Amino acid sequence: MIKPAWALLLLLALALGACSPSAPTSTVAPSSTEPSLTATPTSTATAIPSVTPIPTSAITVTPTPLACWEEGGEIILGEIDSQLLPAPLVYRVYLPPCYQAEPGRRYPVLYLIHGQSFTDEQWDRLGVDETADRLIADGELPPFIVVMPHDRAWNAQPDEVPFGEAVVEELIPLIDDSYRTLRGRPFRAIGGLSRGAGWAVHLGLSHWELFSAIGAHSLAVFAGDAFKLEGWLDAIPLDQMPRFYIDVGHKDSTSILNSTTSFVALLEERGIAHEWYLFAGYHDEDYWSSHIEQYLRWYTAEW
Repeated sequence: MIKPAWALLLLLALALGACSPSAPTSTVAPSSTEPSLTATPTSTATAIPSVTPIPTSAITVTPTPLACWEEGGEIILGEIDSQLLPAPLVYRVYLPPCYQAEPGRRYPVLYLIHGQSFTDEQWDRLGVDETADRLIADGELPPFIVVMPHDRAWNAQPDEVPFGEAVVEELIPLIDDSYRTLRGRPFRAIGGLSRGAGWAVHLGLSHWELFSAIGAHSLAVFAGDAFKLEGWLDAIPLDQMPRFYIDVGHKDSTSILNSTTSFVALLEERGIAHEWYLFAGYHDEDYWSSHIEQYLRWYTAEW
């Protein structure tokens, strides 16, 4: 009898726990999942219609870019004296270029959670801020805020530590009150890598009303979440289903590969749209940093 995807996830997650793999053992070959290039269609000559001149007064002039666009954004460190956690909830915030110079502007927010045994500094070190600076300055991405919280309980399950509750009940309201955010689900996304990807799936599904997009990079599903995933997905109205992006390196550990592909199988069984990539690489920072630009382009695609 074929076991449902949640049962496979449960068996895999029990073996995996919340741990990151130690040594890559997979022999899975890379999948050609990237979109194929489409040839540019040959243009066909057509007659040029007569054009009525547009009055000069109706032309909208694009404003000269501010100098601060080239100066880059800034990283701000903060902490919350949490009422839920035994120690302060530490976090860092990336503010985009010209945040201070445009006081009337509001911004969407991306929440990114680090991997096991790392801190809020990891995404910063991987180059999220520099990549965002460059793409925003070039006009390829809209300006946005990034929030990177620190999960101190590096090996605990969600029912053992209220980190998730602290993010939802304390951090998100604080960010919305402290910075000029665009409040509301359409302007908030969550993602993570490894254990952080487990948190992104946990929070993105159990609190679907808060996040419109979920990114899971080298996903380690929590053992306690494996049998909950179907129920969480069932509770989300079809017209409110988040966007999903899942990726993993083809040389990641067998446990992480299985955790990731089982979650993908669950989405496919239920006909839920998602983007799924099996890239060349391991479970390491070289892999994640090489895809930062692709991640940011996906998270911000509807902003």
